[in-house]
Amino acid sequence: MATLNESPRGKAHKGKTRKIAPRVDLTAMVDLMFLLTTFFMLTTSLGTLNAADVAKPDPCNDCTMDYPASRTMTILLGKNNMALSYLGTPEGANMKLIPVREIYNQIMINKLAVSKAHHNNDSKYLLVIIKPGKTAQFKDFVDVIDEMKIADIKSYSIDDQHFNLIETKALAAKVF
Repeated sequence: MATLNESPRGKAHKGKTRKIAPRVDLTAMVDLMFLLTTFFMLTTSLGTLNAADVAKPDPCNDCTMDYPASRTMTILLGKNNMALSYLGTPEGANMKLIPVREIYNQIMINKLAVSKAHHNNDSKYLLVIIKPGKTAQFKDFVDVIDEMKIADIKSYSIDDQHFNLIETKALAAKVF
């Protein structure tokens, strides 16, 4: 790889040995370093960010959006890693208090129920509304968004401003 070039330094004197100053040529080593650097840069893939697309609509004063109650699941996030979920409208709904880490199971149960109720019609899929409360942790919110991707939920929305009176009472009574 490297060559050792010897160059004499001055004349040899009588009785003294001649000292040789070695000079190392590292041109080949530098070439190899650049080749290896180029190789590793071209063969490795750079890490890409896997971010979820979250877009909230513009605020509207008198806007109401009706969701089909037969296939809408609402998840209310609160403190202590707990969530309240129900299918349909809050009036007379069976609100279940579950830990956030178990929300995937509830999503899949509701997804199967909606599929069965609509005779496996692909255009009638589960809609999810995520409502983080004032005491909810950001980690729980991100975990629920991740579960939407994992459970292959086609449509979900985030609503942190519109809480129904029944939802507010349930939140206060259950955990929040």
